[in-house]
Amino acid sequence: MKRLVEISRTLSDTVSGLGFAPPVAYVYTPLEYARAPHEAYLHKYARGGATVMVGMNPGPFGMAQTGVPFGDVAMVRDFLEISGAVKKPAREHPKRPVEGFDCPRREVSGTRLWGWARERFGKPDAFFDRFFVANYCPLVFMGETGRNITPDKLPASEAEALFWACDRALAALVAAMESEVVIGIGAFAKRACDRALADMPVRVGQVLHPSPASPAANRGWAEQAERQLEALGLL
Repeated sequence: MKRLVEISRTLSDTVSGLGFAPPVAYVYTPLEYARAPHEAYLHKYARGGATVMVGMNPGPFGMAQTGVPFGDVAMVRDFLEISGAVKKPAREHPKRPVEGFDCPRREVSGTRLWGWARERFGKPDAFFDRFFVANYCPLVFMGETGRNITPDKLPASEAEALFWACDRALAALVAAMESEVVIGIGAFAKRACDRALADMPVRVGQVLHPSPASPAANRGWAEQAERQLEALGLL
């Protein structure tokens, strides 16, 4: 979908000019260095009317490597059948190299989400006829040690400009896809959707985030997400 590519590039250009102070020491922008597989994902799977499922931001072993939201390498390559050239971030942490589709690490959140999609729908097209997955914030934040820093941990002074750009991009994406329902994957994403889409005629819901840091998600994430989506009338 051409409009989504325009939205992605505008968001990337906007947030790449923002500054972040310690404890943030490294910022990765996969919409730039992994643009080829990211835009392949948009062209191949974005469909009008689909329910948009919104995550927080790229994981260091997921979208940071592949450019695809929740983009565990094996799932993106083998299930979504997407690949492409992945370059390097401007500054790379030695403990968090970007290896693209050669990255040997798995992204648990991605294996859970796309694994559920494969189990429930069989083929990617059957899933994307109903849903589309996006990330609210396109940036990866890391501390000096390589520790992942999520957007909700940023100080208000830095978050304001970032969230303003992300809100606009999310609203534009939902409008372009003519979606009637948007699902926040986790509490942060739900709040972001409520804020960004407050003036739009869309219904916002929430499902549990598949992160292994969540004790609840470690007790059968797929089953819980399925029940939540059923309760929202989406399955």
